[in-house]
Amino acid sequence: MSRPMLLVFLLLILIITSQFEWRQQLVSDVETNQSLSQKQQRISKREEAVKEKIILSQEKSIQKLNELVRSLREQLSECRSNGSASSSLSNLTESIIELERQQFLED
Repeated sequence: MSRPMLLVFLLLILIITSQFEWRQQLVSDVETNQSLSQKQQRISKREEAVKEKIILSQEKSIQKLNELVRSLREQLSECRSNGSASSSLSNLTESIIELERQQFLED
């Protein structure tokens, strides 16, 4: 009778220790998943910050372009009102060249 009891006792010890090891693995897996999700959150925050910076730079470029267009329109209206097309035309072409140059640099 002692031999079967010893076997049962050993079997119980094996079961208990195996469950303890499984629990440790589960805990470590949960911690790993949490750290991965935190890394993903940090990465997504960085991506959003970069996107915001890109949007802000594009808005600044659009504002500059709008100012140049407004300036060109003013020069064109001055050309029409003054009748001195040659001097204003050179200013207008310079502005157009500058506008095209900025657009080329931004692309």
